Amino acid sequence: MLTTVPLFGAIPGGPEMLIILLVLVLLFGANKIPKLARSTGQAMGEFKKGREEIEDELQDMQEGATGVDDTADEASAADAADDTESTTETESA
Repeated sequence: MLTTVPLFGAIPGGPEMLIILLVLVLLFGANKIPKLARSTGQAMGEFKKGREEIEDELQDMQEGATGVDDTADEASAADAADDTESTTETESA
């Protein structure tokens, strides 16, 4: 008969969390815990920002690979603007 063994234990509940917090206070001291939490939050924010930048770069690369060329569109828009200016100049002369 086969039995399954979970890879991880259960998520700690109330009493277990109190024990964990007590150990943290004993290890780091009550003054250092807010600093530790703040630095962890800042690290998570930087990680999220870096992940978003990489996702944006990957998306830009995918758009470039599909044949969408923004520079060609900008060049044709500039040519159209030049044509409009030259037409206006000839009509006023």
